[in-house]
Amino acid sequence: ISACLVGSEMCIRDRVGCFYALIAVAYLIILQGAGFFNFAIGPYAIVAAMGASWAVTSFGWAPLPAILSGLATAVVLGVLTELLVVRPIDARAPGQELPALVAVVAVLFALEQGAGSLYGRLPLPGVSWIEGESVSVGTLHVDREAILLVIVTLAVFAALMLWTRYARYGQMLRAIGDNKQAAAMLGLPVNRIRLVAFGLAALVAGLGGSLWAFKAGVRFDAGLDYALDGFLTLVIAGTGVLWAPLVAGLLFAGIQQLSIFYLGGPAIHYVTLILAVVFFAWRPGGIFVRRARV
Repeated sequence: ISACLVGSEMCIRDRVGCFYALIAVAYLIILQGAGFFNFAIGPYAIVAAMGASWAVTSFGWAPLPAILSGLATAVVLGVLTELLVVRPIDARAPGQELPALVAVVAVLFALEQGAGSLYGRLPLPGVSWIEGESVSVGTLHVDREAILLVIVTLAVFAALMLWTRYARYGQMLRAIGDNKQAAAMLGLPVNRIRLVAFGLAALVAGLGGSLWAFKAGVRFDAGLDYALDGFLTLVIAGTGVLWAPLVAGLLFAGIQQLSIFYLGGPAIHYVTLILAVVFFAWRPGGIFVRRARV
């Protein structure tokens, strides 16, 4: 969480970091369960947010069922991506990651254009999860949606850590992430776990997109931006531990906000580029390097 002083008020900048963290951990779930980067993560977040907003603005739905329908749509798209795109390609080109990677990039653009055709090409407002204005403590003002995003983010990371540690499917996901071939030889349901990974990652991305959209709004062509921000966050984090994206998301957002505060708005693009070059060139494993199990 980073803060900037504007006049006599304190503005909290944790929202961006939590959003980055949720998108990045969605990447990590699929990376562990399927072994590659699913760049369609960004559009899953877009579809969830736009679907909820569209249901509220066009049909007058209450916020809760609209949000749940958007999240359900994202989960279905995640599962269909694995069933209809990734799995057939893996069957035709086993052991080759590039064909599936190219295919999910195509899925990214297809979902973006599909969302634009279905929900409209004009920006939509986000759906509020809770009623009420900002919470004030002295000169510190924090809006309720930001507080909710922090709570949801922490809850998601806590639940994922408990799930991968104690739940049967979570343990199998970790085993497949450690060694897919050995897991298959041991008789683990690799294909079923892949489906779970895609669906769960889409749900997490949808949560992040829906909560983020309330503050920033949502447009159909933002999926690539979301995907790249989450991917860079994961590169900074590394894949060593599940909570690494949370640390990296807050760090990444803090650096961006400080660059805006001290150097001006355009500086955020240069700072992001510098971070990308530094980590890709000199620290490709990220801050928390994955340790191989023997």
